[in-house]
Formats: sequence, structure tokens, C-alpha cells
Amino acid sequence: MTEIARGLEGIYVTETKLCRIDGQKGELVYSGYDIYELAEQSTFEEVCFLLWNGRLPTKAEYDDLIEHMRRERPLSPLNNRLLHEMVGFVRPMRTLEIAVTVVGALDRNSSDLSPAALQEQATRLAARMPTVIAAFHRIRQGKEVVAPRDDLNHAANFLWMLRGSEPTPLEVEVMNAALILHAEHEMNASTFAAFVTASTQSDMYSAIASAIGTLKGPLHGGANDAVFKTLEAIGTEDNIPSYVDALMERGERIMGIGHRIYKTTDPRAIILERLGAELAKTAPDAKYYHLSQKLRDYLAKKLEGRPLYPNVDFFSASVYKMLGIPNDLYTPIFAMARIAGWTAHLMEQYANNRLVRPNALYEGAENRPYVPIEKRG
Repeated sequence: MTEIARGLEGIYVTETKLCRIDGQKGELVYSGYDIYELAEQSTFEEVCFLLWNGRLPTKAEYDDLIEHMRRERPLSPLNNRLLHEMVGFVRPMRTLEIAVTVVGALDRNSSDLSPAALQEQATRLAARMPTVIAAFHRIRQGKEVVAPRDDLNHAANFLWMLRGSEPTPLEVEVMNAALILHAEHEMNASTFAAFVTASTQSDMYSAIASAIGTLKGPLHGGANDAVFKTLEAIGTEDNIPSYVDALMERGERIMGIGHRIYKTTDPRAIILERLGAELAKTAPDAKYYHLSQKLRDYLAKKLEGRPLYPNVDFFSASVYKMLGIPNDLYTPIFAMARIAGWTAHLMEQYANNRLVRPNALYEGAENRPYVPIEKRG
């Protein structure tokens, strides 16, 4: 009997040198480097180089990448004009999807799938996406778009462009770590969507647009926004038991709890909780961070004996809130981090491509005679 692997769980579709996950032990490794070490010591730009090249950069290579990203950050006139046109009509993730398509449309070498061209395209997308998100937010607030600064790194530039004020060193540290934590996670739904698109030999920009369209689903990238809405609905610690009990009675999921791969606490959640604790000492709005901890503790008692633990979305919601980021931008920020992993997987796929074409088991009717329409009852 033919077995159906719904959700493709347990199915290997390719080999990769980018990421190893051990869900039983709670391990996450990028190209041989433990996520705890990278989050504490590295930068998002360096992690991009690592994923794109399989090794850490030399000082000269790192400086070249920083300069390349600096040149690619500013918006094109067309993207700027479209952002002004879309505000009020298009939601943030759709806006990002369109912006990526526009960047591709303006790239005369978009169909060049050589390693050098793919590196160029990946760098452009990684540099440009934060600018798009920040500019969109400024425009919808009726404020002037804030241009990127040459003296700020990737994480600091995003907060600067988004808020119009220079972030503190701690805020930059937290934002940088959050980007690293979301940069790569093996063959998840959005990565697979990009993988399938690339397998047809479509260009990188189209593949990334496919990934963004997949990420915006509430069961994938949209989970962090859903976590915030849950916290907002709970409001105070006293409401946690009644809210959770009612949710479970309805058979609904508690967003941010549990993961398809991890059978213990997601290591990214552990790191974000630690960073959140530092941020909460000075952040003007730490309410939701503390509420997250109380909710996690209540669930641990309520679900005792059931292997459900916080995932990366659980604490990213309250951490982003403390950074002054509106919740409808949480998923776009996920995308602007995951662009590193998406593009790295695409480079692997283009280098050893095979068209993705699975089968579907037919269980429909057989031998049905065609009846002309005038004779159908």
C-alpha cells in the first residue's frame, strides 16, 4: 500500500551544508557553528557570509560585504514610489513580496544563475529588505522616510530607519541576535517553497517572492504576530488561567508553544528570553515580556507530562515589542532575517538542480462515461 507523507514530515528532499537541527537535544547549528556562540559573538552580516560561503569571512572579505550592503541599502526610485502608492491598501508582507519582485524586475541580470551573480542578488536582497520595511512603516505613519546611515551596522540601521532615533547598544545587540536566530532553519515551509520555485530554473527573486508568500501564513512566520495578539488578549497575569482553559476547551492551538522539529525548548527561545530579560530592565514597555514568562510557567503546569515547549515565536513577540516594533511587522522582520538562509539554500539548489515533481495518489472515480450537457439532469 502506498504511504502518504502528509506535510512531507520525515522526508528528505536534498542534502545541505547549511544547517543541522537536533530536535531531541535542542541543538541548532549553522555550517558547524553553534547558535548560542553565533548569537553572542557574531553579526548578522557575518552569518550571511557564513551561509553563502560555508565559512566565516576574513577581515577583508567582511569589510567588502559591509561595503557592498551599504551600497545596496537605498531604495530605487520605483520602489520608493510604489511604497507611497501601496500604503493604506496593501499589508506589510504583501508589500515586501511586491518590493522583492520590483528589485528583480530592475535587475538586468536576474536570470543569471552563476555563483557570482547569485551572491550579488543575495547581498542586494539582504541589504534592501530592511529599508523597504522601515520605509513602509514611516510612510504609513505620515512621516519622512529615514535614509540608512553608513556608520551603522545592519541591525542598528534597521532600528534607526524604522524609528528615526538612534538605538542603544543593548537594542542593537538584541536586534542583531534576533536576526541571527531567524537567519536559517533548514528545510521549513518557506525554504521549501523557494526550493521548488528555483528547481524550475526560475530566478532568485521569484523564488524569494514564493518564500515570502509562504512565510506570511499564520502557521509559519505569522505565528509571532499571533503570539502577540494572544498576549494582548490575555492582558494581565490574572487572566491567564481562564484564557488558556477556554482556548483548550475549544481545541485551539496556543501559538508559540510546540514545534514540528523540537521536542524540547527551542534554543532560539532560550536565547531570546535571556536577551529579553536584559532589555526588560530598561524598556518602557516590558509588560508583555513578563506576561510571556507567566504564561509559559502556567502552561508548563497545565500541560505537565505533554512535550510542548516554547518556540522562537514565543519570546520574539515581546522582545520586538520592547524594541518599539509594531506587531504587524514581526513577520516581515522574520523574512528580512531568513533571507540569509533562503538565498543560501537557493545557491545550493542551483548548483545541483533537479526539478521538484512529486506524485499524488489518485483516489477519485473511474470509468465515468461522458454525457452531453443537454442530456444531464
